[in-house]
Amino acid sequence: MYKKYQKVQKYFARHSSYSAVVHLIVGIGIGIFITYPLVGLHPLRWSLGFLVVGILGHLYPLMVEK
Repeated sequence: MYKKYQKVQKYFARHSSYSAVVHLIVGIGIGIFITYPLVGLHPLRWSLGFLVVGILGHLYPLMVEK
């Protein structure tokens, strides 16, 4: 488990723009989840969608790094 964490950390260190985008997407998902009455139609779906994309963004380095 620790080796996988290190792989993700190395990938994010080398690809800082990718890291910023992934964490921005997760932040948007959390923000929508917290302020769901202000968002409009289907805020839970939007929030979960952003969070799923963010989680997949964290799993991507494990697939491309060898």
